[in-house]
Amino acid sequence: MNALASRRRHPAAIALLLLFGLIATGSLYAALAPKPAVAAEASADQVDEGRQLFLTNCASCHGTGALGTDEGPNLAGVGAAAVDFQMGTGRMPLAGPGVQAPRVPASFSEEQIAAIGAYVASLAPGPAVPSEEETDYTKGDPGRGGEIFRTNCSMCHNSAGAGGALTRGKYAPGLKHADAKHIIEALLTGPQSMPVFNDKNLSPEAKRDVVAYLKVMQDEGNPGGMALGSLGPVPEGLVAWIFGLGILIGSAYWLGQKGA
Repeated sequence: MNALASRRRHPAAIALLLLFGLIATGSLYAALAPKPAVAAEASADQVDEGRQLFLTNCASCHGTGALGTDEGPNLAGVGAAAVDFQMGTGRMPLAGPGVQAPRVPASFSEEQIAAIGAYVASLAPGPAVPSEEETDYTKGDPGRGGEIFRTNCSMCHNSAGAGGALTRGKYAPGLKHADAKHIIEALLTGPQSMPVFNDKNLSPEAKRDVVAYLKVMQDEGNPGGMALGSLGPVPEGLVAWIFGLGILIGSAYWLGQKGA
């Protein structure tokens, strides 16, 4: 009994106890923590091809190891989804400095973009390119997607997805012609001023519902007439005042001249 008590009072006992606790905590976290989405396993040839393309076209800004420079951010951990979004929408490689990268036609083929994405994904785990199942918006619920979109997205993109102005010359782009895959990739990666909506705060099914809502908005068009930017009563009131009052004043003048 005295020997056991002496070992408990040994100076190393507390350190060993803390070490055991840290090991146990780390092991439990590694076993139970949700795993980040990662790209499908790519071949060594595809990763090597992507590295060569990266060194030729991207390393001047992002560094030869893709760890970032003063001209471009670190890409370790952004995943293949970020590469597919940025390059698939033509935002990267960036044509020139500016407050925001605009959408332009893509400069690379889908195969080249996939290879660069495979290389970037090999650096560290990150969001993978969405599967066909995740982007099949015909299986989504547009009504639920509309509620999610109006709650989380409409303050920047407008309730109809028409886009809008942000601060310091930036803007939320219109989503009328956005591809379903690119919409989900933007939700996963949070490009530019957009926040990240990972699978913890917005499930894959919810993301698909959002895409379904946007596609319904695209298909329906504007049966009521001119959309006027889908900006609501401000442009509508402006049109009413300028054209409506103009027509009334012109009509009153014409009637007055006719009666004189």
